[in-house]
Amino acid sequence: MPKLDGHEVLRHIKSDPALRSIPVIMLTTSERDDEINACYEAGVNSYVSKPVKFADFVETIQSLQLYWIMVNHLPDPSVPRPTMLADSVTR
Repeated sequence: MPKLDGHEVLRHIKSDPALRSIPVIMLTTSERDDEINACYEAGVNSYVSKPVKFADFVETIQSLQLYWIMVNHLPDPSVPRPTMLADSVTR
C-alpha cells in the first residue's frame, strides 16, 4: 500500500467510530505470532496468510468469500448499537 502499511490502515479504521464496525481481514505474507497478536490487539476480525502458489491463493480467497458472504452474520447497520466499554473509555 502506498504511504500506509496494513497496521496503520487497521488502526485508522478501528479508531474511527464511523468505520469501526467494518470487518477487517488482514491478508499478509507474515505468519509471525507477534504480527498476528498485534493485529488482533488492534481489532482485526481475521488474519489470513497468503499462500505462495497462485492456485492456493485463489482457493483461499474463495473460502474467505464463502465465509464472509454466505456464512457470517453481520449486524444490521440500521439498528443502533449499544456503546461498548472501549468506546466509553476513549471518550
